[in-house]
Amino acid sequence: MTLEIGVVYVVVLMILAIPMSGLWRYDLVALMAVLLLAVLGIVPAEQAFSGFGHPAVITVAAVLVVSRGLQNSGVVDVLARWISGVGDQLTLQLLALCGLVAIASAFMNNVGALAVFMPVAIRLAHKSGRSPALLLMPLAFSAHFGGMMTLIGTPPNVIIATFRDQYVGEPFRMFDFAPLGIGIAFFCVTFIAFVGWRLIPDRKKSGAVERLLDIGDYLSEVRLLPDSPLANKSVRMMHSVTDADVLIVGIVRDGERYPAPSSFDMIQPEDVLIVRADVENLEEFLQEAELELAESKPLGEESLQSAEISLVEVVVAPDSRLVGRTARNLNLRWRYGVNLLAASRRGSRLRAQLADIRFRTGDVLLLQGRRDTLHETLQELGCLPLVERKLRLSRGGSLYLSSGIFAAAMVTAALGILPVQIAMALAACGTALTGLVSLQEAYQSINWPIVLLLGAVIPVGLAMERTGGAQLIADQILMISNYLSPAMTLALFLLTTMFLSDLVNNAVAVVLMAPIAIGVGQGLGVSVDPFLVAVAIGGSCAFLTPIGHQSNVLVLEPGGYKFGDYWRLGLPIELIIVAVGIPLILWIWPF
Repeated sequence: MTLEIGVVYVVVLMILAIPMSGLWRYDLVALMAVLLLAVLGIVPAEQAFSGFGHPAVITVAAVLVVSRGLQNSGVVDVLARWISGVGDQLTLQLLALCGLVAIASAFMNNVGALAVFMPVAIRLAHKSGRSPALLLMPLAFSAHFGGMMTLIGTPPNVIIATFRDQYVGEPFRMFDFAPLGIGIAFFCVTFIAFVGWRLIPDRKKSGAVERLLDIGDYLSEVRLLPDSPLANKSVRMMHSVTDADVLIVGIVRDGERYPAPSSFDMIQPEDVLIVRADVENLEEFLQEAELELAESKPLGEESLQSAEISLVEVVVAPDSRLVGRTARNLNLRWRYGVNLLAASRRGSRLRAQLADIRFRTGDVLLLQGRRDTLHETLQELGCLPLVERKLRLSRGGSLYLSSGIFAAAMVTAALGILPVQIAMALAACGTALTGLVSLQEAYQSINWPIVLLLGAVIPVGLAMERTGGAQLIADQILMISNYLSPAMTLALFLLTTMFLSDLVNNAVAVVLMAPIAIGVGQGLGVSVDPFLVAVAIGGSCAFLTPIGHQSNVLVLEPGGYKFGDYWRLGLPIELIIVAVGIPLILWIWPF
């Protein structure tokens, strides 16, 4: 092993290990890795950023824009509405939900498809009197199944297609994965609907929505004393009087309730304030602001809403601008006109000062805001509504126009008229030019951390290949394969990529495994296609942990799951994928 290969291996281990430790994010680590290789001369300086022009990066970004256009036009909402009459039988609900989300995620961003169907699943669970946990994990897993069906279903498929283009001279086409993906989806959805749901813990009180709505113990009505320093001050000036963690969520004036007062509303001496605070902060607020408790009476959700004001439970999406920031430094009330009333994480309600909680992906928040602007505000913040409260999940737009643009891109790519990156980029431009998405929405819909990750990690994968590091690993696998059949060697690749995808971003796993797969295929003197496809499928199989994929994280809190719940359903699914996938791969792409 040469020094260059040793350095590349250390850098690859850094890409795998540091994000798992939680020290730095995967996109930052990947960028540091390629810069380090460039400084050491292992990656030529002029090629260090070549990954950002890679067809896979362009395709992924374009698909995200087109997906937003499909959401805005209501295409997926039409599918979601069909489920309303499915009935209360759990197996039928699972077949309908999992089947439709798999179909939707085959053609659009997995997280976007999941975001539309999550409120539907929660509503069905409540209507049927069962825990949302029985529906949400199957829903998230089904988004993975759909990604296996088409070239654009998930980034690993696009990456693998470009590797095939480099070594075979022709990429995989749009629907080359369809027979394999449909077969896997059929068997896995059937298993979940009839057997697999029994492996999910049925916690009757699971899910954050009910816990967050139970905020009566945190609401109080307080009245100003004659010398209160709050009199004739605006709501936003309250913190010049007290440092207590208190939020004014309503004002009672002349017998009328006014929920969610603006920061500029003036507090009058005769007002009664509805405040959200725990006992300790409430006592501090009463003392410092010279207030007294009003007549004791139960307060609940109805006291926080009106014809203009609404409550909504949301989950923080992976690309949300909330991640890593607090309500205080975001100025949620001042800049966005929403109040944070409660927050939940990993099955527990957060009881620290809400204004200073640093948000994470998957946190569930209870927000109060104006009905007419709340949908746009949630889009801007990057939060996904969990419960349908007359809040539209998609805006107006032309269903037929968006479908036509998308279908044209799919057909031209499938027939080889245009390369997939050109077809999808044209579709993204068409989506913006026709007003299906605004330019601001188009940029917001692109998952920039994924773009940065792909652009940085692709040169690292090429460095593994150029230095001989990938071939060295392939040679070791070839030695092992002397004792295995080619089918067993193929299964080994599938299982290894599955394992990596449970721990790191699936794009990283695929970029690192693809050159090794090619080396093994060439070493065995057989087609590289089965090995590349096995790596692509393994990259979509992050079922054992909540951190393996964004979809898994999004349902963690709403479903009330624990970290160890995922493998109970995920392990049998991965075994089914191996049992079904290997024969199908060998049938469609024989050695």
